[in-house]
Formats: sequence, structure tokens, C-alpha cells
Amino acid sequence: MTQTDESGSLPTSIHSALAAALKAKGYSQLTPVQTEMAAKGQGDADLLVSAQTGSGKTVAFGIAIAPTLLGKAEKFDAAAQPLGLVIAPTRELAIQVQRELDWLYADTKILTATCVGGMDMRKERRALERGAHLVVGTPGRLRDHITKGALDLSAVRAVVLDEADEMLDLGFREDLEFILSAAPDQRRTLLFSATVPRGIAELAKNFQRNAVRIAATASTEQHADIEYQMMLVRRDEREHAVINTLLDSDSTSALVFCHTREAVRHLTARLANRGFSVVSLSGEMAQSERSNALQSMRDGRAHVCVATDVAARGIDLPNLDLVIHADVPSNPATLLHRSGRTGRAGRKGVCVLIVPENRRGAAQRVLTLAKLSATVRAAPSISDIEARYRRQIVDAVRGAAEPDEAEAAFVAEMLEQASPERIAAAFLRQQLTSRPIPEDLYPLPVADMQARKPKRDRGNDDTRGPAPAREPRGPDMVGGVWFTLSLGRKQRADPKWLLPMICKAGGVSKRDVGSIRIDEMETRFEISADKAADYAQQIKQPGSLERGIVIAPAGESRGTSWQPKPKFGKGGKPGKKPPHRGKAAPADRDHAHKRKSKPKRPS
Repeated sequence: MTQTDESGSLPTSIHSALAAALKAKGYSQLTPVQTEMAAKGQGDADLLVSAQTGSGKTVAFGIAIAPTLLGKAEKFDAAAQPLGLVIAPTRELAIQVQRELDWLYADTKILTATCVGGMDMRKERRALERGAHLVVGTPGRLRDHITKGALDLSAVRAVVLDEADEMLDLGFREDLEFILSAAPDQRRTLLFSATVPRGIAELAKNFQRNAVRIAATASTEQHADIEYQMMLVRRDEREHAVINTLLDSDSTSALVFCHTREAVRHLTARLANRGFSVVSLSGEMAQSERSNALQSMRDGRAHVCVATDVAARGIDLPNLDLVIHADVPSNPATLLHRSGRTGRAGRKGVCVLIVPENRRGAAQRVLTLAKLSATVRAAPSISDIEARYRRQIVDAVRGAAEPDEAEAAFVAEMLEQASPERIAAAFLRQQLTSRPIPEDLYPLPVADMQARKPKRDRGNDDTRGPAPAREPRGPDMVGGVWFTLSLGRKQRADPKWLLPMICKAGGVSKRDVGSIRIDEMETRFEISADKAADYAQQIKQPGSLERGIVIAPAGESRGTSWQPKPKFGKGGKPGKKPPHRGKAAPADRDHAHKRKSKPKRPS
């Protein structure tokens, strides 16, 4: 246990200059890793620390190295050769670390310098020549300065490796070994890492002396400040779910993760077109662009940031309370890194995984490996978001102040020209027009999918034959009426174009269609009870369907118009000549299938 001051808040073992800065910043108590770093007894020992992302590691190692850098002095002497070195995996994290240490050491008159890739080396060299007590940088750029004689580590007393596991994953092992070899043997070495894989253990063995192992939190403990949600959606409605999730959230600052740069560009453009104040972060951007994007999020000009994993590594955005995984994380480390951008330093956060129905098993495996549990939920619907809009508008009216003296005359004039109802309606329309329109998502049977375990495809080895393909559009409707459509798996039926055809044929919307089940030669689908009678009449009208396609109530005789094998012409449209004539060899048919992998949707 660490000693605390009389107020029972900050440990008295913290260097006095730093304690004053922490109090001025509003710190009433420390996080677990900060408390461990403030504990007496560590002295000048090397440390191997594992702690959750977002647990306040920067302040923690700032506290830990203060006695080593300052001794008993309250302020630094004139800057000459660096006394401390902090190595971070990315530019953004290095700049963020410098910013944190600048305020933490403000009373000590510290001079810091950054050496990061993408910045002007000449400016960095001049800063090093002027002198710095502490240098923060990325491995590659630090090695460049050491090699060229601009950075002298001979006086360094402490070296900190922040997010050491990430630096090894990014291929910086050789650079780290070069930098550590250039520092004095008697220095302190502090390794901070979310996990301690074999690579980190080897690095500690080679470059640390009897390191004290500190685990700030139990490895099996779920981050208490992050609520995990798994949102099940159709494969073609992933981006729609991202939009509705943002609209349904109280978040003022959200981070959306994608796997690739192209996905980031596409989703950013999509959100911008829908009226969101959005910026992006990806590896192809210049450092100035990335800095401007982050500053826009920090000062509130942008509320959504779409980013790749590498570009967003280590960034800390204030008040970030929502993280959305637009692509399912590929491994537990990626999930934990992404999610750790929220729920930081005692703040609450929500982490939403957008999971296409065919990726549910993969998402659950990643959560299990990360020792996390998530609530399974459906995507917000149009009605959910519209109800939210109405509450917000009513709350805005209720919270509005009475008209002041300057407004009173104009308010009276408006009431003379129009009734209160018309004024309220104008306000309502203005408010609704200024808000993005939610997407129409078809709800998946979340409860059913939560209970159902994925099964292996038995294929033709099962003596009962393959099970009918099923594309669940929703739970079976209470009192719903089943219809059949004369296209099945053999005709390459796909719900993506079957659903619009079903709706158009009977004049209904997606909401009126229940389950869609694709069998070998036909498709069965469900229409809500209140629409079924009109639907049955509508499909009898001439021109409601393409030639050769028949829709009928399930179990009803289809008469002479029933065609179990409609011919597909060019592009896969029914009613025309087959696209391939003659008997092609199996290899030729496979080749032709690759050229024409999907039929066009029947219009």
C-alpha cells in the first residue's frame, strides 16, 4: 500500500513538483498502474509493467522516472544532453506522450524534444542541439539521429518503452536493440506493455537487470468502464448499421475502425454525405493531415473519426465514449487495442462490434479469446431513432429560456402572423431536416441467433442430404402467411435481389416480409397477416412479375403457368435463352462461372 496525503487522495511518495501538477489538473486519486508507480520501494529498479490500454500509463511512467531524473531537486538544471528517453510506436502516440509529460513536469522547467518520422529532421536536430532534458520519439527516427550524431544518449538515466509489444509487432525490434545498446548500462529501463509475450520477455532479459514485474490489473478482468455490444446485421447492411448506431448514441466523440485504407475512405465519404462531421486517419495521410484530423476531434469541430488500426494506435481523444468496429477484429489484441481508445482514466465507454450474420462465430471467438463478454443486440431501427429525435426536440423546447426583452417583440409578431401550432410545426420540420435520415434496416432474430450455435456444413456426406439453404430475414411472424416463388438455389436465388422482387410484386415494404427460406427449386417467404390478402390479389395482376416467375400462396396449385426451371438469359434474367450453349467440360463451366459469377437482379 502507498501512503497518502492528509486528504487521502494522492500518495505522498510522488515527487512534490509532480504532485502539485496532478492536483492542479484535478486528479483526486490515481489509477491502479499510477498507484503502483508511486509506491515506495521501487527505487531505481528496472520495471516490466503490464497494464490495460487507457489506464493512464503516461502519467504512471512520468511518476516512476521523476526521482531518477530529478533526484531531490525541484527543478532541472540547464538542458544539455538528454537525461530521459521515451520510445513510442507511432508519431501520434509520441506527440501525445510529450504533451502529457509537458504538463506533468511543468513546474520543473523541463525542456522536451520529439523525434518522429514524418517531421522535419532539421528542426528536430536544432532542438537537440539547443538541449533537452527529455526526448520522446519513434524507433526509426531516434536511430537516425543517433547514427548521424545528433542524439547523444551517454547521459541518459532512464529509458521508457511505451507499448513495447506493439513496437515488436510493427517490426522495430532491431531499432530498439540499437537504441538500448547506445544508452549507458547503468540506466533504468522501464517496459510498458499491454501483454508480455515471449518477444517482450526476451527483450527484458537482454536489456533489463532484475526487473520488477508489475501487473496493474488481473489478466482475466474485463475492463469495467467499457460496455461491449455485438450488433448482428445482414451482410449487405453493415454500413447502414454504423450510421444508425451513431444516430442512436449520445456520443459527442466516436471512433470507427476499418481494416483497410480503402474502407476508411469509402465510409468517411458515406458519413460526410449523410451530414456527419467526420474526419479520417490512415497510413497514407501526411503527418499534417493526421494532426489536423486529431485536433478537429479534440476541439469538437468533428465528432466522428474513421481510422485504420495502425493509424489510430496509441491515440487518446478526450471524451471519446463510443468505439465502433465496422469490421470484425481479426484477433484479441486488435479488439483490445481498438476498444481501449474509450473507457480511459475512469471515463465510461461503449464498444460496438458490427457483426454480419455470417461472421457471428468469428466475432464470438475473438471475444472469448480476449476474455470479454458482450451483449447481443439488434441494430437501431428507423422508429428507434425517430423516437429519439422526438425526445431531443421536446427536451430542447422544454429547456429553452423565456424570451428576453430583445426577443419578446419578435415573438409577439410571429404569434400574430401564425398560430402556435404552425410555429411549432415549422420548428419541428426545421429540426428534422437538420438531422441525418436513418437507414432502413431489416431486424434479425437476435434472440434466436444468440441461442443457436453455428453448425458444420455436412454436404453430401450426410445420408439425409444437405439441409435447405435458409436466409433468415426475421423471426416467423405471428399469423404470417407463407408464399412460394419459383426460383431456388438451382437458379442461384439470392435474398439480395429476391427481397426487392417480392416487395415490388405485391406492393409491400421490407417490414412486411418475414423469413425467406431458399430451397433447391423454390423459395418460401412470409408476408405479414394484415398485408397477405392484398398481396395475394396484387401478384395476380398482369405485369407484376417477370415472365417465367410465379408467386403463389404456399400449398396452392400453380396450374399450367408453373415453371420449375426458368431459363436464364444473358446476365441471368429469366425468360430468355440460356447464356451457355452446348456441353462444356466441367473446367470450362467453372471458368465461365468465374467470368459471370452473379446473375443480374431481375428488374
